[in-house]
Amino acid sequence: MPFYRLFVKIPSYMFGKLYITATPIGNLGDITLRALEILKNVDFILCEDTRVTKNLLAHYQISKPLLSYHQHSDERKIKEIIKLLAEGKNLAMVTDAGTPGISEPGGILISKLGSPSYQEGVGGVAEIIPIPGPCAAIAALSISGFPTDKFVFMGFPPHKNKRQKYFKEVAATEYTVVFYESGHRIKKCLQELKEVLNPERQMVVCRELTKKFETIYRGNINDVTAQMQDDRGEFVIVVNQ
Repeated sequence: MPFYRLFVKIPSYMFGKLYITATPIGNLGDITLRALEILKNVDFILCEDTRVTKNLLAHYQISKPLLSYHQHSDERKIKEIIKLLAEGKNLAMVTDAGTPGISEPGGILISKLGSPSYQEGVGGVAEIIPIPGPCAAIAALSISGFPTDKFVFMGFPPHKNKRQKYFKEVAATEYTVVFYESGHRIKKCLQELKEVLNPERQMVVCRELTKKFETIYRGNINDVTAQMQDDRGEFVIVVNQ
């Protein structure tokens, strides 16, 4: 029997709400007024790394109980979260930076809460509410100058296996492509791209968006490789169609 069938059925109006709350990707001033209001008023905040979230909350003088929820959280943690919602508690989910569920933790929990079997098992629906805000992929697309009426978001490349296949898919895609890479692998990433990408295909590489050392590189793969002076930080790569 699924764990969510262990709960006593209660009226839907008693269920708490889960706010999927976007937080800054660097500059703390990018948080929305609505996000701050939500964080001030929920009963608990689910966060990827409690230390990171504590810093954000301290900056805005917010004090709330924190619960760790990340990509390695198990069924027991999900059961704990669902129990709080069934008790009528309101929760905010945040990630270390950006929008939860966009190449970040959150998808598994949201999928369970939205499934008919879960709703039938607990006898009601926990409302899932988006609180939009910063997203590194969208920020990079907005300054790329490339067509964005259709684009493909590909998250992070695999660390080891299937990297070659991944970059071949980037090169073969007929739409604008956006993906993430860490500073530890950005040079390797550009070299792997160089092996499969049309040498004249334009790209934009964004380093440390919204942060003190934000840097934007533009041109073809050779131009960008020649320009790059610092490989530290987090990167967003946008490849033109």
